[in-house]
Amino acid sequence: MPRPDQCIEVDDARKLQDQWVGTRAQEIRNARGFQDTREFWFSLDVLQEFIDYIKEESPAGSKPGVRIYFGSYKPGEGPDYGKGEGGKKGYSTVFLAPTLEEASAADSTQTTQINNYDIDPLNNGEGGVPPTTY
Repeated sequence: MPRPDQCIEVDDARKLQDQWVGTRAQEIRNARGFQDTREFWFSLDVLQEFIDYIKEESPAGSKPGVRIYFGSYKPGEGPDYGKGEGGKKGYSTVFLAPTLEEASAADSTQTTQINNYDIDPLNNGEGGVPPTTY
């Protein structure tokens, strides 16, 4: 199978992660009072099931996609990673939101991806605490 055009080199991915950690991780830790997760894992089976669900539930010809959002749980909610840090701290999360293509009202040759609120988003991936460095 050919490599998808949007793939990046491993070294470039490491640089992106290093830049994120170097410019955000400590500030988040200082603000929250603990090291938050910054990476999330979903099995291929779960992702494929979600992709199949989006394709099945999307209108024909809508060119569905997925938008990834950051989110966070309220303290006392969400996962308890069992690391002896006092229980559920309100860790970060991501959720995957189905999208569909819509023609621009101003210019029918232009399209944009809009959220498809008729299909439920995906959450409950596993977050690393402590985070796994790429």
